[in-house]
Amino acid sequence: MAQKRTEKATFGAGCFWGVEETFRRVPGVVDTAVGFMGGTLENPTYRDVCTGRTGHAEVVQVTYDPDEVSYRDLLTV
Repeated sequence: MAQKRTEKATFGAGCFWGVEETFRRVPGVVDTAVGFMGGTLENPTYRDVCTGRTGHAEVVQVTYDPDEVSYRDLLTV
């Protein structure tokens, strides 16, 4: 059986919990992961980032099957 071709995209959209849950429900999304990008603090915690003083953005990395959902469609989510 051939393995699916997947691609990854990372989206910053405020608090990642609701955003991640929304992406998980999109047909063609294979996996999601949350984390932080940017900022000045190395290895920040969630509590650190919530202070608004680290410069980090909460992000969701989406692994998806481009044969089922396009990057453009993910942007509209």
